[in-house]
Amino acid sequence: MLNEIMDSEINKLIDLEEKRQKNTIGLIASENIVSPQVREATGSVLTHKYAEGYPGKRYYGGNQIIDEIETMAIERVCKLFGTKFANVQPHAGSQANMAVYFALMEYGDKFLGLDLSHGGHLTHGSPVNFSGKIYRPIHYQVNKEGWLDYNEIEKIAKKEKPKLIQCGYTACPRTIDFKRFKEIADSVDAYLMADVAHTAGLIAGKAFPSPVGYADAITFTTHKTLRGPRGAVMLWDNEELEKKMRMAVFPGLQGGPMENVIAAKAVCFYEAMQPEFKEYAKQVVKNARTLAEELMSLGFKLITEGTDSHLILIDLHNKEITGKEAQNWLETAGIVCNKNTVPYDDKSPFVTSGIRFGTPIVTTRGMKESEMKMIADWVNKIIESKGENSEKIKKEVEEFAGKWPLFA
Repeated sequence: MLNEIMDSEINKLIDLEEKRQKNTIGLIASENIVSPQVREATGSVLTHKYAEGYPGKRYYGGNQIIDEIETMAIERVCKLFGTKFANVQPHAGSQANMAVYFALMEYGDKFLGLDLSHGGHLTHGSPVNFSGKIYRPIHYQVNKEGWLDYNEIEKIAKKEKPKLIQCGYTACPRTIDFKRFKEIADSVDAYLMADVAHTAGLIAGKAFPSPVGYADAITFTTHKTLRGPRGAVMLWDNEELEKKMRMAVFPGLQGGPMENVIAAKAVCFYEAMQPEFKEYAKQVVKNARTLAEELMSLGFKLITEGTDSHLILIDLHNKEITGKEAQNWLETAGIVCNKNTVPYDDKSPFVTSGIRFGTPIVTTRGMKESEMKMIADWVNKIIESKGENSEKIKKEVEEFAGKWPLFA
């Protein structure tokens, strides 16, 4: 009886969440919507199987088919990104980053990464995260306009001489000069690591520069612009690192991998190899640029005054409101985003002076430039009214969003 009650309750909540996703405009830059094939693989019978170890070297029996699936995922992602080696077992981006740190550094080693409040990630050296507790992080920042200053980064690297330099971010809208980062890393004999969790799909779709050939290790999540299941991947080319990278994941950090998710990763890698995925990736950037341009024309201040990627970062100081207020007003109207700190923010991360928008979801649903202009207009009306128009606009948003499939 209890199971039946629990099932009905959970099923009801899942149905409600599906309805919420369909009837709102999702602008969270780190979210996307997967294909029915990816969802099917994630919920397949592969979830039943334990497979500690790697293909051909398992600690459990019955893994012949599992080995084929994981090998296929590895081969596909290496082909997709043009690398020699890959580990598809990490459960999350944070674990993939941790594995790279474990492989390339010793406890207490110094590494250089972007400050969290300037667009970095918790795992890039935040004091509340493992990366800031067991290593010695040194941070660089963006300039007042939000751009990376490579000369300043080089000065810091030469002064501090870190073991590893990290690039790739969560709230920087512009391209990264991976070649320049490699030159800086080489000048101080440091490893270069690229965390491209946000832009992996754009890189696969040839819509954003690739760190392959420059970075010693590359990590990314599969559920953002790559449009796959929740999980992560590590890539590298140096055969001398192969054992260290492999052992950092298992047995270093994880036991049994989630082979159902690995199969879903293999599906998303296959999808990303198709010509239509390149068109999707290009449209993600087109949509972001259109949304950025339209918002700026309406008086919004954008960090770096635009974007080269899927995301835009809006500084709300000139609107005299907080990111928290803007997020709440927009969500009341059915436009879902996240509050975000801006460079040199004078407010706490729980309040913030900015909001972050991303275009992966709306592009997956089939929206293009004309729809971005409509969204910008709604955002402007909501912000200018200080949320007083939110309930009225919600009806328009629901009617509009409900016409688009979740996966076009």
